This record gives sequence, structure tokens and C-alpha cells, in this order.
Amino acid sequence: MVTLKNYMEEVVLNLLRGVLEDMDMCKCELCVMDVAALALNDLPPKYIVTEKGELYSKVNSLRNQFEVDVIASITKAAVAVKKSPRHN
Repeated sequence: MVTLKNYMEEVVLNLLRGVLEDMDMCKCELCVMDVAALALNDLPPKYIVTEKGELYSKVNSLRNQFEVDVIASITKAAVAVKKSPRHN
């Protein structure tokens, strides 16, 4: 099966928990997904067309190119969510 995928989403989701471990903030599902959404909106999409089995190997090989920018975007998003979480 051929798939169209924004691999930046995979990169963000793979790095997200590691970045958030070092931050003193709420880690409920809503806050974590808000951080992911804000980070992804800050990063350029990187679409690939691939066979299902190739997706993860492509994502991992390309992730290194963007890792620093992704970590910076996740951190920036986490600071924003920590400052204004959408729950009490």
C-alpha cells in the first residue's frame, strides 16, 4: 500500500516525550498533544510517498537533518502550553 505521510509528524512525536521529560509542566494527553500541534504548525511539512514498510526507515534516516529545529520547536511550544494550559 502506498502512503502519503508528513514525516515531520513522526519526527515530532518520536522526540516529544524526551524533550518534555526535562520540562516541569503538565504531561497529560491534552497538553502533550497541544505541544505537538504547536510544534508541527511551527515546522515546515515534509511529505513523502512510500510503501508502508519503508515509512519508518525513511523517517529515521531523514530525522537527523531536522532534529535540532524540531527540538527547538517542541521546546518553544512546551513553554507556551505550560504558560497557558487549556485545563485547570
